[in-house]
Amino acid sequence: MMKVKVLYHDNCFDGVSSAAVFSRFYKGHFDPGAVIEYEGLTHKAGQQIGEDLFGPGENVIVDFKYCASDKLTWWFDHHESAFLSAQDEAHFRRDTSGHKFHDPSFKSCTKFISHLTQTVFHYPMPDLDNLIYWADIIDGAQFPDAKTAVELKEPAMRLMLVIEASHSPQLIHKIIREVQHKSLPEVMEDPEIQSMFEKLYAHHFESIDIMRRATKCTGGVIQFDVSGHDLDGYNKFIPYYLFPEGVYSVGVSRSPVRAKVSVGTNPWTKQERRQNLAKLCEQYGGGGHSVVAAISFKPNELENARAAAREITEILRNDLKGT
Repeated sequence: MMKVKVLYHDNCFDGVSSAAVFSRFYKGHFDPGAVIEYEGLTHKAGQQIGEDLFGPGENVIVDFKYCASDKLTWWFDHHESAFLSAQDEAHFRRDTSGHKFHDPSFKSCTKFISHLTQTVFHYPMPDLDNLIYWADIIDGAQFPDAKTAVELKEPAMRLMLVIEASHSPQLIHKIIREVQHKSLPEVMEDPEIQSMFEKLYAHHFESIDIMRRATKCTGGVIQFDVSGHDLDGYNKFIPYYLFPEGVYSVGVSRSPVRAKVSVGTNPWTKQERRQNLAKLCEQYGGGGHSVVAAISFKPNELENARAAAREITEILRNDLKGT
């Protein structure tokens, strides 16, 4: 009986789904009796994944940056900014285990893992197709419009709200276990999950009102600062719901563990964009994808976060002036 520690991107539908898909794969293909423990990872300023996070058995990271530790036995990521340093990337390149994978062409890590379990390990899991489909829609922002992304009518979207806004690791870990064997509507019928959704749903509409008051759009860039509110887990599509004419968004928020600058591209814009947001945020110690990225500062570095947000806003406005 193997002990497995799965570290996943916390408060993220794709991170949770990635943990679930890997777990089903591992138990089905390697060890049905494996004991799997979960722990969420949050991006923080100057972050290093410490050796103390790893267990004595298999250690897995999904949908999160690489860790150059010999204790790490599995790794899957699809972010452009997957490595904290050139040394970390070199460590990954030297690996010969066949258990570590990186491909930023995938819109979701969940679909990336599913692709690998089928093509490399010949272990399909067709009953998880709906979970994989929604992880790809959500993480790739492939909604038909902002209204669909914000009004949360589908069970998957409602589960997304619980995952993104819940502060209970126990509940998130329950969801990881539930979605491995149940449909998303069935998971949403769980009384504990449904109760949490109802509380968060009311707060979701309050957050739209807060964002409406705190947000403006000038020169094609949507700006907001909600650091004075409990909105670290707000729906990232709200800015485009409020300002559909915006091309980019730059927002500042704060939680007990970080001050954060979020930078995104309107998925529904028709205007040409030329900025790679991952590369832009890397200049400030952050990263992500070409169309959505972020920078984490220490909680007491809010003014630094605001300064970075102002600079990035100006860069993006100038970019749009040139189109």
